[in-house]
Amino acid sequence: MRALPLVSLICGSLILSGCLVRTAANVATAPVRVASKAVDVATTSQSEADEKRGREIRKREEKLGKLEREYRKQSEKCEDGDRSACEEARETYAEIEELLPTIPAEPEED
Repeated sequence: MRALPLVSLICGSLILSGCLVRTAANVATAPVRVASKAVDVATTSQSEADEKRGREIRKREEKLGKLEREYRKQSEKCEDGDRSACEEARETYAEIEELLPTIPAEPEED
């Protein structure tokens, strides 16, 4: 009868010591984990930077396409004699000229 409490006491102390060791290890490594997380958040990987650049280029290309469509419509109206459309076409063309250098040229196909 006395052996049962003694065995349970020994088992309990072994289990608790494992928990204490794990907790101590977690506490000891917490600053390292926090610091590495902060560095990860603060830095941008090359792939993330490439994705961001790609999104920006696509937005500019979409804007260029929209401006070109507007310019075509305005030019047609201008040719039909609409003076305000001529002025709008000049302004749109100026925007296109401003935007073009920000869009990388596509490589030529062989």
